[in-house]
Amino acid sequence: MSGIQAPRGTFDLLPEVSADYLRIEELAGRILGRAGYRRIDTPIFESTDLFERGVGASTDIVGKEMYSFDDGGGRSMTLRPEGTAPICRSYIEHGMHKLQQPVRLWYSGPFFRHENPQAGRFRQFRQVGAEALGSDSPLLDAESILLLAELLEAAGVGGTTLRVSSLGSPERRAAYRDQLISFLRSKSPELSAEVVSRIDSNPLRAFDSSDPSCRLSA
Repeated sequence: MSGIQAPRGTFDLLPEVSADYLRIEELAGRILGRAGYRRIDTPIFESTDLFERGVGASTDIVGKEMYSFDDGGGRSMTLRPEGTAPICRSYIEHGMHKLQQPVRLWYSGPFFRHENPQAGRFRQFRQVGAEALGSDSPLLDAESILLLAELLEAAGVGGTTLRVSSLGSPERRAAYRDQLISFLRSKSPELSAEVVSRIDSNPLRAFDSSDPSCRLSA
């Protein structure tokens, strides 16, 4: 097998590093478990439609970064690029809405995104996450932020800064979206085709573009 290497953007989890990953998982399970989160494991691949509907067909994740394939039976399957959509699918499929709400779940495992490998970003990566479903209380957002801060501290991560932002109320977001669509339409001759295609479907993603036409002049 000489000369064969791991695919670009992936890595081998060698024994001396594996212990660190196991330690993070153990810390996550202990800290999240105290807050009522229970572990869930979803399949590594799911129906492509799940991510197109759950994440959004106009997002970079769906449009550019998914590893999708035909399962031999005419069905399109995708290696999971993120964890929220599979957990929501499991919540609905297994009738968790009948349980006491909110349902708190946490997960850990491999995820896959086809993007340019760079420092700290790989095509295959491991992720720990938590989801609280069945309530729209902002207290759950605050809870997840505090739990993340506790996990980072327990893991010995130093020099971190917590910055909290908000997209505002649904009414303010809708008004902002309308204004942004009008602005982008007025600039459409100067924008890349990628951004123009998102004006109506997902205008906020215009800010993700790295095309020079989308940069503000100093």
